[in-house]
Amino acid sequence: VQYVESGGGLVQPGGSLRLSCSASGFRFSSYRMSWYRQAPGKVRESLGTITGTDVVERIADSVKGRFTISRDNAKNTVYLQMNILKPEDTAVYYCKATNLPGSWGQGTQVTVSS
Repeated sequence: VQYVESGGGLVQPGGSLRLSCSASGFRFSSYRMSWYRQAPGKVRESLGTITGTDVVERIADSVKGRFTISRDNAKNTVYLQMNILKPEDTAVYYCKATNLPGSWGQGTQVTVSS
C-alpha cells in the first residue's frame, strides 16, 4: 500500500490549492478515502471522507464550505480542493484509505502566508 500526495505549496490567504493523492497496492475503488492534516505541534486532524462511489460522507467543521473532496477511481487518485485558505490551514496534508492497514505517505506541505 502506498500513497503519494502532491500539489502543496505556498499560497496567500484567500487563495486556493488542489491536492492530489495517488494510491496503489490495493483495490482503490473499494475503499473509503480520507484526508488528514497535521500542523506543527498539533495532533493529526481528520478533514473528511469520501466513499468508493464518490459520495462525500463527512467534512470537518473547520473546513466545511471551503474544502471539498473528490476522487477518480480510474486514476486511483483522490483530490482535496481547498478554497479561501487561511493561515491556520498551514500543515502537512495526507490521504489514507479507511480501515486499511499500512503506512502513511510523505504528505504534502501547505503553507498559507502573505
